[in-house]
Amino acid sequence: QLQLEESGGGSVQAGGSLRLSCAASGNTDRRGCMGWCRKSPGKERELVASIDPSGRTKYKDSLEGRLTISQDNTNNILYLEINSLKTEDGGRYQCAARDGGVCCTARVGGICYALPVDYAWWGQGTQVNVSS
Repeated sequence: QLQLEESGGGSVQAGGSLRLSCAASGNTDRRGCMGWCRKSPGKERELVASIDPSGRTKYKDSLEGRLTISQDNTNNILYLEINSLKTEDGGRYQCAARDGGVCCTARVGGICYALPVDYAWWGQGTQVNVSS
């Protein structure tokens, strides 16, 4: 079993930055592709960033350029930095792990496809509120 615990959320003004962390514990050998998902009010949970064991990253198209996902493999910590925050960035951010090192469930025309449902282990999440 793999346990994930997020931290770093809070209330921020638009234009600011946040760095979220996710500490993995338990059977960390199962930790493969890691991702961050966001659940905003009135919207479905969406995968916003992922990183595979080799460090290859993938971002939701509309957010690329403002997000940076990274990991500390020695200490089993996953990070998500969000810059130039917008009010629509608010929501509950959860880190998640796939059972395997591949982040793409399908690749069509060179485009990587993956969904939150592809992830096996989840943290409880950390809330991010962005005010204008």
